[in-house]
Amino acid sequence: MVSFKELGLVNTKDMFAKAIKGGYAIPAFNFNNMEQLQAIIKAAASTKSPVILQVSKGARNYANQTLLRYMAQGAVEYAKELGWENPQICLHLDHGDSFEVCKSCVDFGFSSVMIDGSHLPYEENVALTKKVVEYAHAHGVTVEGELGVLAGVEDEVASEVSHYTKPEEVIDFTEKTGCDSLAISIGTSHGAYKFTPEQCTVDPETGRLVPPPLAFDILEEIMEKLPGFPIVLHGSSSVPQEYVDIINANGGALPNAVGIPEEQLRKAAASAVCKINIDSDSRLAFTAAVRKVFAEKPAEFDPRKYCGPARDLMVELYTHKIKEVLGSDGKAE
Repeated sequence: MVSFKELGLVNTKDMFAKAIKGGYAIPAFNFNNMEQLQAIIKAAASTKSPVILQVSKGARNYANQTLLRYMAQGAVEYAKELGWENPQICLHLDHGDSFEVCKSCVDFGFSSVMIDGSHLPYEENVALTKKVVEYAHAHGVTVEGELGVLAGVEDEVASEVSHYTKPEEVIDFTEKTGCDSLAISIGTSHGAYKFTPEQCTVDPETGRLVPPPLAFDILEEIMEKLPGFPIVLHGSSSVPQEYVDIINANGGALPNAVGIPEEQLRKAAASAVCKINIDSDSRLAFTAAVRKVFAEKPAEFDPRKYCGPARDLMVELYTHKIKEVLGSDGKAE
C-alpha cells in the first residue's frame, strides 16, 4: 500500500474549506495522458491554483494504475520545478462504481475517491458510500458521494435522462454516510452534447444554440439544508464553440455540440459549489489542435508536432478556467 502523502499529494479537506470561505471553486480536470497532465500542472503552477487531477475508471484502465501513481508523483515534482514551492495537488478517482475500485485507488496512493452509487436505490447508495467512507477515512483519504443522476455519456458513465437531486434527502445521506463532499444534479450533463436542440433556444444573431439555465433553486435549497457543506458539479464543460468550429472545419463532425455557459459556472463557483469537473473541454481542445495540424500538414507523422500544439492549447484552456471562471488563481501560494 502507498500513502498519498508519500507522493506529495493532499486530500480535499482543506481545499474545500478554503474554497467555501473564499467564494471560489477548485478545478477538477480529468486526464488520460501525459500531455493533459503537463498542461494541467503548467496552468495550475503558473496561476498558483489548487487543482484536482481526476482519473475515471476508464482512464485508469487506459493509463495503467502503476504508471498513474508515478505520474502523479512526477506532477508534484514538475510543479516544484515550475516554481510552485508548495503544490496543492489532489489525485481523485472520478465515478468509482464499486467498493473494490475505490479501495484499490486508496491503496495505490489516490488522495480522494468518488463512489457513485446514484444509480442504485437510495438505501443501497447510502450503504455503499458509507462502506467506502469507512475504509478511505482510515487512510486519510476524502470521499465524494453522489445524489441525483446526470444525463449524457462520458467514459463508462451514461444515462439518457437526468434526475435532479432531491433536497429532502441530502441531510440524511451526508449524516448516514459521513462523506466529505456531495455531487448533485441541477442540470449539468456529461459529454459534448449536454442538451438536445429541443431543450435549447436559438440566438437570433449567431444562430448558436442557447442551453436552458441550471436549477439554481435546487442548489439554494440544498445549501440551506447543508450550510457550509462542499458541493460538487459534474459535467460542467462549456464546450467552447471555437474548438468545435476548428474540429468541424478540419474533417470533424460535431453538430449541435453545446455546453454549460461560463456565466452560470461563475455563479455556481461563488456559492457552496467548491469543486467543478471539466473533461470534455480539454478533449475538444486536444482534438481541435491535432485536426488542424493534420489538415494543414498532412505529411506530418511526429507525435510531438501535433501533441505539442494540443498541449499548448490545453494550457490556455485550463488557465482561462482557473482565472476567468472558477476564481481559484492565487489561492495556493
